[in-house]
Amino acid sequence: MAFSGKYEVESEENYDDFMKRIGLPADVIEKGRNYKIITEVMQNGDEFTWSQIYPGGKSMSNTFVIGKESEMETMGGKKFKATVKLEGGKVVADFPNYHHTAEIVGGKLIETSTVAGVTFKRISKRVA
Repeated sequence: MAFSGKYEVESEENYDDFMKRIGLPADVIEKGRNYKIITEVMQNGDEFTWSQIYPGGKSMSNTFVIGKESEMETMGGKKFKATVKLEGGKVVADFPNYHHTAEIVGGKLIETSTVAGVTFKRISKRVA
């Protein structure tokens, strides 16, 4: 279950509905709709650094250890504390207003986030 690698977004499902539900402004949703976000994951045992790089150079990075409380940041820039778990080969985290899982399936990074009955799915292909 090696997550380490560099991934580029290939497809997304329910992007607009999810982003509205987590409270992102319409202009931010519009700008992000067709971004080819790069996700870089460095895994060393139970230690992870999970970074997302957006066009234009903006990035967000979370470092955490499975089973230990860590300070994290949401897509909207809000800081919070969470304990990330590993369940059935999936990295699982509860953000302040949504539940997030990530797994590797067939060499692709599959990320699923759910809020108020809306599930956002991002599929990214390995590029390095």
